[in-house]
Parts: sequence; structure tokens; C-alpha cells
Amino acid sequence: MKILNPKEFVDYEIIDSGNYKKLERFGAFILSRPEPQAVWDPQLSEKDWKDKAHAEFLRDKANPEKGVWTLKNTMKEQWFVPYKFKGLNLKFRLGLSGFKHVGIFPEQAPNWDYIYEKVSAMKTEKPKVLNLFAYTGGASIAARAAGAEVVHVDSVKQVISWARENMEASELTDIRWVVEDALKFVKREVKRGNKYNGIILDPPAYGRGPDGERWIIEEHLNEILKLCAELLDPKEHFYILNLYAIGFSAVIVETLIHRIYGDVKNLEIGELVVEDSYHKKLPLSIYGRFSNVGN
Repeated sequence: MKILNPKEFVDYEIIDSGNYKKLERFGAFILSRPEPQAVWDPQLSEKDWKDKAHAEFLRDKANPEKGVWTLKNTMKEQWFVPYKFKGLNLKFRLGLSGFKHVGIFPEQAPNWDYIYEKVSAMKTEKPKVLNLFAYTGGASIAARAAGAEVVHVDSVKQVISWARENMEASELTDIRWVVEDALKFVKREVKRGNKYNGIILDPPAYGRGPDGERWIIEEHLNEILKLCAELLDPKEHFYILNLYAIGFSAVIVETLIHRIYGDVKNLEIGELVVEDSYHKKLPLSIYGRFSNVGN
């Protein structure tokens, strides 16, 4: 099993973690956010955290999924952060949401690198990449920057608008935006006989489609993966499955991939982590990915 962390992301660092929180720097600003997997003690004192943080997210006791930010005067509600890797030059618009998120998951940077390298190495003249549950589009703009034709699917219109801002900030164009339930979209693509050279899935544990469709990962993951197997171009491809759902393990990802896709080439299974300044590794998601590019 491989453990990957965003070593190339110079404008991001996790300073400390513990007491179910993480202290992170995004560009010029330091944020304190809840993190349920930071079960250990922090290195720094509570006063140090308060002094360093430009903004702190406080959960709503009545609804723990939501909350409010407390800001210092120097904190902006929106700002930009660059990300560079080899020829990849992306820019992300960050913002303080009511769900503790800021519009980027920095632990995904190793997957952006992987996407950029695989698409860049493809012999297919115009590789097609499908990004499902695509959020604010880090994977989409990485694929587009490498020359892919990208279809970006998410059920939330406001999130797709945010992804478009990231595309434009990165001086890219022509991503196809689709506001739709991912499972419904994939079923239709299978009927149309479409194929993709790259497929990226980053499904939530729970979700709603634009027409109220219910997504429950335990009920629907196996189904959507089997459908995606019909969409993956056998000649030249890469594939990434990322799961944040607590309770799922890397072994589940490995078993699903072997069961549905068979004996794939260059399979990697592992965890995406961030490592704070005191070498505490915080696991944030599990992943499986494979590719036949260059083979």
C-alpha cells in the first residue's frame, strides 16, 4: 500500500494537528478547521493556535455539518492559491464556506500530478476524460492543462460555477460542465456507447442529485463502478477512485477494482495523507488507480 502526500504543494502546509482539529496554511492565510481523524494531542498550545490562525471554523452545535468562521481583520473571505508541478500551472480560488471547506482538497495533489502525467503521455490525439462528483475541479483542470477533452459532472450548480472560476484563473478553456446526478449521467453515456481515456471518481458518502436523486455510497458504488468499466477505453486509459467515506478501507477499493476490472496494469492502492510540521500523518482518503499508458 502506498501513502502519498502533497510534497509539491509549496503554497499549502499543515502546521499542526490534534484535538480533532488541523491548523493549515493556504497561501498567505492560516486556518483552523475541525478534523475528526486528528485524535491525538496537538504539539502547539491552544494560545499558539489562536495567535497563528487568521480564521477559525466553529461547528454549529445543532447541526455539526455546518458552522461559522471567526475572522481576524487581515483575513479575506476569498483569495487565490497557485499549484505547480512540471508543466502544470494551476490556480485555485479559495473561499470560506459554511461547511468548513475552502474549495480545495490539497491531499489530492498527487492525483493531479498523476492525471497530468498520464494524459501528457497518451498517444491518443484528443484524450477524453470524465470527472464524476467533480467538485471544484482540481482533477478537471489538471486533465485539461495536459490537453484532454474534459467532461466535469457535479450535481451542484454553484460548485460548477466555482470550478469554472478555477479553470479561468488557470488560463484554461472549454471544459464541458454537466449539472447532473453522476449515476444517471453514466447510465446515459453507456447507452450512447461513449468511451473515455480517463475516468475519475470521488464520490461522497451521501449526496443529492439536482432533481433530488439520493446517492448512498454503500448502495450505489458497486453499480457506478461497473458502469464505468463499460466507459473506459481499453486501448489507452487511466482510472482513479478516491473515497473519503470513513469505514471504507483500501482493501475494499482493491477488491472492487479486481472484481470489476480484472487484472489491471500498474495498480496502486493506498492512502492520501497530509503530514504536519511535527511529522504526524493525518489520513484523509483512500484511493485506487491504474493505467496502461506507456505499456
